[in-house]
Amino acid sequence: MKLVTFTRAGGAPRFGALLPDDEILDFAADAAAIPQPIDHRDWFDLDGRHLPEAQALHAAVTADAAKLEELRAEGAVLPRGKAALLAPVPRPGKVICIGLNYKDHAAESGAEVPNRPLMFSKFPTSIVGPGATVVIPPLTEQVDYEAELAVVIGRRASRVSRHVGFQHVLGYANFNDVSARDFQFGDGQWQRGKSPDTFAPIGEYIATTDEIPDPHSLRISFRLNGETLQDSNTDQLIFGVPALIEALSESVTLEPGDVIATGTPPGVGFARKPPVWVKAGDVMEVEIEGLGVLSNPVRA
Repeated sequence: MKLVTFTRAGGAPRFGALLPDDEILDFAADAAAIPQPIDHRDWFDLDGRHLPEAQALHAAVTADAAKLEELRAEGAVLPRGKAALLAPVPRPGKVICIGLNYKDHAAESGAEVPNRPLMFSKFPTSIVGPGATVVIPPLTEQVDYEAELAVVIGRRASRVSRHVGFQHVLGYANFNDVSARDFQFGDGQWQRGKSPDTFAPIGEYIATTDEIPDPHSLRISFRLNGETLQDSNTDQLIFGVPALIEALSESVTLEPGDVIATGTPPGVGFARKPPVWVKAGDVMEVEIEGLGVLSNPVRA
């Protein structure tokens, strides 16, 4: 499935799945007959009640044209143009990022390849969705981009071996680890530079693991105003998804809806000569094979 969070006519966030004919199956519609969770993050729990029922309804709709037409008539299937997509995980409990996780990006940064994952975080308030505006805050003049593969956790993980790491993954999404480099490098630690509001675009959707059988063989690219500045493949990851889940869960309990941004390939702005900084009026695009395109305009 391609899972989305969206609004209808400006209402509360709803959960659904994209369908082939540019439609959305609305799991919150009355006709879907799925009990609604109290917390939106419960939709991401593979062991919960709500997501399995959503999966079963999606399977029925995609296999049965009559069922699809019935739900269209009852308002549970709507044209995508009548919905506004939000971040697929609107407010993750945790946004965990991995630094220097592509060999050639470590080289362009002048850093040694790490012997274990380098973990940092972004505040959940930095999350925004597709089409949302990234806002450059005052005092920074060195805003950078980082195209990344995001992993969305679907099952609680504490001290999990890499051999079962994939069992804890719900799916994958495009992610842009926008960074204020003058904050990041000037502070001597990364939190302020990584966490301004709007500095974590994600989406458009979460592709579940059945859609992406191998996350370690995906083309990943970034475009600024249509110009490609990053173009690589996730086969260059130093630490793959199961290894990251093992390393992170040694000390941090991962929960459904948590987001892991797995690192960026080479071509980031600060490493270019001269540097390339994101500015007001720009449009940033992250594209990963099988995950669509995440596009976000920029303003001051």
